[in-house]
Formats: sequence, C-alpha cells, structure tokens
Amino acid sequence: MTLGRIGGYELVRPLGSGGMGDVFFAVSPTAERVAIKVIKQHLIEAPTVRERFAVEVDSLKLVFGSRVARLEGADAYANPAWLAVEYVPGATLRQHVDARGPLSLPLAAMAGAMLAEGLTKVHEVKLLHRDLKPQNIILGPDGPKLIDFGLAVLIDRNDYLTEPGALVGTPAYMSPEQVRGERDLTPAVDVYALAATLVFALTGRGLYPPTNSWNLLLRISEPGDLPDLSEVPAELVQLLGAMLAFDPTARPGLNDVRARLLAVATATSGKTVHALRREVAALTYDAGTELLVPPDLDDPREDPEDTPVIEDVTPPDPTKPDEHEPKSVTKASTDVTWLVDKVRRQYARRSTL
Repeated sequence: MTLGRIGGYELVRPLGSGGMGDVFFAVSPTAERVAIKVIKQHLIEAPTVRERFAVEVDSLKLVFGSRVARLEGADAYANPAWLAVEYVPGATLRQHVDARGPLSLPLAAMAGAMLAEGLTKVHEVKLLHRDLKPQNIILGPDGPKLIDFGLAVLIDRNDYLTEPGALVGTPAYMSPEQVRGERDLTPAVDVYALAATLVFALTGRGLYPPTNSWNLLLRISEPGDLPDLSEVPAELVQLLGAMLAFDPTARPGLNDVRARLLAVATATSGKTVHALRREVAALTYDAGTELLVPPDLDDPREDPEDTPVIEDVTPPDPTKPDEHEPKSVTKASTDVTWLVDKVRRQYARRSTL
C-alpha cells in the first residue's frame, strides 16, 4: 500500500514537511530509494517561480561530490512540481544533537571541514544553498551530507514574515544580507550559515537566545548586536567569529575555513584526518533510522515483453490419431506441430507490441 505515484516513483511514507513542501520516502521502478519534495502549490503558482525552479534544477544537475545528496529527477512544470534526490539514511544533525548532546570539538571541526568541502562543490556551479541549517544535514554512514540546497530560491523575504510555517531560510541561520532581503547574494551567506550550524553542533544553542521571528530578524540585522559565542570552545571562537562577520566581504572563503577546521580537528584530537573522518561516521550515524523498500511493495507495471502469453499448451495425445489424418496411419508418432504453431503465435504477438 503506497500513498500514490509522482514522476514514476511510488510514495511510501512521509518524511517531513516544511515551508516549501512535503517530503516523502519513495521508490523508483527499479527499487532505488529517493526522497521526493513536493512543492507547495501556492509557491509554484507565483509569477516566474516555475522558471526560477527550472533554472535551479538545471544547476543542481551539475552538482557533484560525496557531501551532497545527488539529484535523481525533477519536474518544475508538473502539477504538483517535484524534486527527487538520493535517499540518505541517518539522523539530521539537529536530531542527533537534540537526542545525544553537542559534538566534541574534534568531531564538530572535522564535520565542519567536510561540509565546507561540500559547499565548495555547490558554489562551483554558481549555486547557493541559501538554507543551510542542522535540519538540512544528514549524518549518513559515510559522514554528513547536504540536502535541500538551492530550493530557498522559491521563497521571497515577505513569505518569511507573512506566510504561516514558511520560515524557509530559518531565521536562526540567516545572514544579515538575507534578512535585509538582498537579491544579489554571494557564497558568503553559506559561510555564515555554516558557522551558525557549527555553533549549534558545539553548544546545542543558537546564535541568539530563543525569541519570536520578528525579534530575531531585528537582532541579526543590527550590526552592533553580535552573536553569542560564549560557550564555543576557545580554539574556534576566532574562526567562527570571522565567519559570522556582519559584512559578507569580511568572511573567509570556504577553502580557508576547511583548512582551519582541519587544523583544529587534528591538533585537538592528536588523530589523522583519515581517522577523524571514520570517527565522525562511526559516532554520528544511526543505522536504526534507515528506511528500506517494503517487502510487500507492488512491483512496477510489467513490460509487455515479459508478460506471459496464456494459451492452451496441452499437447495432443499422440496415441489418438487426428480426425483429419488419413486412417491408413498405423504407427504412432510424436506430433510437434502444436508447439510450432504456439511459437509462431507468440512471435507474431510480440512483434506487434
């Protein structure tokens, strides 16, 4: 029993819901597992949004790398519009920290370096994530992976404030320029969000005390209201402070961020990058979260070529002479003409499919 079909995928169960749409665990005709995001109709009906979504999808096709959930398919002009990506088993960073507490300094720094590498791949194709946050990072069997990148282009700033439940580009992880509604964003927005995400990974807290969205947006947009890094380990205060600079041009690039995070991870743990990478996966992946293809899921529709031809296949009794045969036949022989005729009929039927 499934929830329906979209783009050839069988929807098996819901995974979540957000400002942009609903997410489902789905299965392809060849039993490949994917996560499908079905875009909310009111968003896709806004002027030029389908076109912008289609452009984003074209860019997503160029994104590659082990830290990014790969694109499997999309249709910006379907009703509803949808996008399917590789299913990555594991808990989100948010779920992990909520359930098991903050990450240690070496693990957080190593995971941050891996995510910086993934963001670099995204930026190389002129695409921005725009909505990086702990909920959009899956701690998979091979370490963290980015999901939902590029889709925040569907939401305008006004939707953050007026559309119930549409806080896409979650305020707690939005850069000042995003809060101001600037259109010409740069990779620096993702650098800011990565820093905010790492602060949460290290402390279990946000950059500012919990408050309503309006107040939080006002605090982020105030140059003199600096984020709270009091609980961040001293080894990362300077780097994260630079990544959270109010001026986007003052933030370091991702290559610099990755190098400095790796230096902290190895220096504070005394371990190699290779060992730390394995440790991140071993200590953060929750195999119990993995969803499998249901064993009772109906197979895809059969190919007509594989559909058996149902006919009478009982051979004639060779001991009984055919009524059309001459009576003079006295020696019984095996008649295979029935088999020849059957093969001819099957061949003729297949050739018309």
